[in-house]
Amino acid sequence: MKQPRPRLSLTVQYAIADHDLPARPLLRRWVAAALETDVAVTVRFIDAVEARKLNRTYRAKDYATNVLSFVYDAECGVLRGDVALCVPVLKSEATAYGKSLATHCAHLVVHGMLHLQGYNHEHAADAARMEARESAILVQLGFPDPYVGAPPMARRAPR
Repeated sequence: MKQPRPRLSLTVQYAIADHDLPARPLLRRWVAAALETDVAVTVRFIDAVEARKLNRTYRAKDYATNVLSFVYDAECGVLRGDVALCVPVLKSEATAYGKSLATHCAHLVVHGMLHLQGYNHEHAADAARMEARESAILVQLGFPDPYVGAPPMARRAPR
């Protein structure tokens, strides 16, 4: 018998104006592809000032990072949280890695969603598991594997 697909409640916030950012239907597709459980999530696009403040406050790291995930709780079996994406960092990294903004953004949305669901890359075995899952999801979505042929600095791009 086929397992029911996880349920998704998605809110998208554009706190930074940028016409190059993916539209809600595309984000919904990327988020849904990474789901392993029922989720209520807000995906928020932010500027470098907000990203730095969040990273400093919640991770004690004083720089703007590309993606941050925040888990709040699991109410009635639904995981609730936020994924914040820093647009200037996304754009800079996409250019540095020779990727389109959409390709890099899809990778970081998937990466953030996996963090939300408990994946991490603190240890080599955990990183390998997370990267394998990211690669499988992105290939399923029609994107290239982000880790094949990636320069060493891109292997840990999501930080």
